[in-house]
Amino acid sequence: MPRHGKNYSQALLRYDQDTAYSPDEAVELVRLFSYAKFDETVEVAFRLGIDPRKADQLMRGTVALPHGTGKTVRVAVFADGDKLREAEAAGADLVGGKELVEEIQGGRTLDFDVAIATPSMMSEVGKLGRVLGPRGLMPNPKAGTVTIDVEKAVGDFKSGKIEYRNDRYGNVHAPIGKVSFESRLLVENLAALTSEIIRSRPASAKGRFIRNIGISSTMGPGVKIDVGAVDDLLALAR
Repeated sequence: MPRHGKNYSQALLRYDQDTAYSPDEAVELVRLFSYAKFDETVEVAFRLGIDPRKADQLMRGTVALPHGTGKTVRVAVFADGDKLREAEAAGADLVGGKELVEEIQGGRTLDFDVAIATPSMMSEVGKLGRVLGPRGLMPNPKAGTVTIDVEKAVGDFKSGKIEYRNDRYGNVHAPIGKVSFESRLLVENLAALTSEIIRSRPASAKGRFIRNIGISSTMGPGVKIDVGAVDDLLALAR
């Protein structure tokens, strides 16, 4: 069992861990239980009715959060020719072609959060699969990170677009902002993410799709969200 500090333990006494709260109530509790000296990230976890062992039930995609994540996102772009200049003009933090691939192969620090590549560069970037893959940084068309429209992709991720994917247990974890955000903004980001998750439901997934939803801050305890409130979130996202 992990050992938690005094603040965490006290927070557990201030709410019912078995109760599923409305999105508004859950967000308020998470913000109330933020005790760290830094601006904690608020993360949502969905337990989904998918079988992650089946390729046709894997969940991976992107969603633009209406209020961003509050995090400065560092973007790397693998491109050549005019697309290199386009990426630089769009504000990419790291830009390069074959030479950048070689640098990473040589042990360069992966000091970026998102990697974008043009289709013509994927034959080179594919060599980095063992390096980028385990860190979730491998460009993928489904995530919008393999694209010819480099300018738009860089702008989207810089302004709050996030990538989500299921883990081996069928869960999807994703950030929806910081505890310093107003509760309303966090709820609206949650609504946008929930809407995208449901929209991306695999056709082969049977039974109840969203089994549980939990929300927490970086250092705080998790709070359950009432799955019955999903329809309200979808209405908010429209």
